[in-house]
Amino acid sequence: MELPEAKQRFIEAWGKLGSEWGINRTMAQVHALLLISPEALTTEQVMEQLQISRGNANMTLRDLMNWGLIEKQHRSGERKEYFFAEKDVWTIARQVAKERKRRELEPVLKLLTQLQEVQGDAQDPEYATFKTTVTDINKLAGNVDKTLETMLKAEENWFFGSMFKLFK
Repeated sequence: MELPEAKQRFIEAWGKLGSEWGINRTMAQVHALLLISPEALTTEQVMEQLQISRGNANMTLRDLMNWGLIEKQHRSGERKEYFFAEKDVWTIARQVAKERKRRELEPVLKLLTQLQEVQGDAQDPEYATFKTTVTDINKLAGNVDKTLETMLKAEENWFFGSMFKLFK
């Protein structure tokens, strides 16, 4: 397999993986392109290489910046904006975990905490089932939150060493 085909296959696979994780496929493909590009790319280069519209490229690049996965660079004497992706996979994994925690887990934890305050008759099976279920899910979500916090603060070697010990 030649490099151009390998790059295309990587971009497609990263896009598919991203969409399975709930991230827009185009966003994942743009991220993949920037990941494997040794130099920062312009919006026009992203559009050309992925065959996407300017609006789609601009929106996707803005979303990737909001996620903290890419940064915008300016070059003196040029009006064009350049975009560059972080290449360290551990940093990327931590940033994605941080954003997903903020966007998905924290709102759920807040809601579950509010739902635990529901009032009712402890003898009522419907109330008891609801209360138990919400409490159990809140405990699980809290444990996931603590695990993510540990991961976000951890160094790569410590984290993977700890994970391997769990699975032994």
